[in-house]
Amino acid sequence: MLHSISRSWPLVLLALCLLFSNSIVYANEENNEEALTTEILSLESEVVVPETFWQPPEDSIDEAAPTMALIPPPPLEPPPLKQLTLMLDWYLSPQHAALIVAQERGLFAAQGLEVELQTPADPSIAIKLLAAGEVDLALSRQPLLHLNAHDGVPVSRIGTLFETPLNAVIVAGSEQIEDTPTLLAGLHYGFATREGRDVVIERLLPRSIRQTDGFLPPESVHFDAASPLREGRIDAIADGYFHYLPPQLATEGITTHVIQYHDVEIPHHDGLIVLANSDSVIRRAPTWARFLIALEEASYWIIDNPDAAWTLLATSHPVLDNTINAAAWEDLLRRMALSPAALDARRYKAFESFLLQNGLIDEVLPISRLAIDPHSL
Repeated sequence: MLHSISRSWPLVLLALCLLFSNSIVYANEENNEEALTTEILSLESEVVVPETFWQPPEDSIDEAAPTMALIPPPPLEPPPLKQLTLMLDWYLSPQHAALIVAQERGLFAAQGLEVELQTPADPSIAIKLLAAGEVDLALSRQPLLHLNAHDGVPVSRIGTLFETPLNAVIVAGSEQIEDTPTLLAGLHYGFATREGRDVVIERLLPRSIRQTDGFLPPESVHFDAASPLREGRIDAIADGYFHYLPPQLATEGITTHVIQYHDVEIPHHDGLIVLANSDSVIRRAPTWARFLIALEEASYWIIDNPDAAWTLLATSHPVLDNTINAAAWEDLLRRMALSPAALDARRYKAFESFLLQNGLIDEVLPISRLAIDPHSL
């Protein structure tokens, strides 16, 4: 029996193998059929991603996305403005309009400058402070430049605000039919600056008059020219501002009349100029050039917009808003220099010759010592 079973064992093993193979084939067929019945994916198919594939870990930090690419970098700070101090020739008035407009309209700032306007305590102090290096610039008049340069004071003209004199001889009383030299020589004069004392009065008072026993020497009035005329201490101011002094006295019932400098044969000259220290004028020429560009732009804007310019003066400096200044405004506009840097070397040479001929100087200085155009350096 055992022998028969052993002989049939291979047949049993073969049957088992066939049965297992059929099971595998059947299972594969079922899987293939299921796969065939599964929906084929397309662009419109809805795909669900298992949550475990995209959910961040519990300990992760929810940081905002960086925004550097969306926010522009902060603007660069402009370089600091160069500080300048300018000493006026007189207390603030409409004749300083170009300076005020350049300051108020940001024209100085556009040139990289910040200009501080200072009022002198005395008309003679501006040039002294400039020579000592206490201020960067100063306003003055052409005759004063010549006199100080011949005294060795290191000052030089770099710009012109007004090309005609703004002051004149102002005489108390009604205008005569003709102010003869004899009549003018008999007056008692006051003066505010060296221009009045050393140029104008020297021109009006001959030596023969000064040597008489009853001669009254000229009197310094500093800033207050009205009081001595009002009180009768003097008969005339040699260098008074004719736009302001006569109208001021007229409001008090005091009559005056004006004698222009050309009527007493004083050459035409610049009435208001900008001075710099001549020891550093070459080195600082680029700065002075930028300063004058701002003044030129201000002057053109004033001429093109006279009413707006007057409003700007009156609102930014209410002390200027009065009837006397308003009445002088139109005439000042006609006299304003539109090219402040431009240098008329001929008139500086002519004024040197005038001073030499009248014994006020011993030699003629070269124009380069007296005045420059910073744009030409």
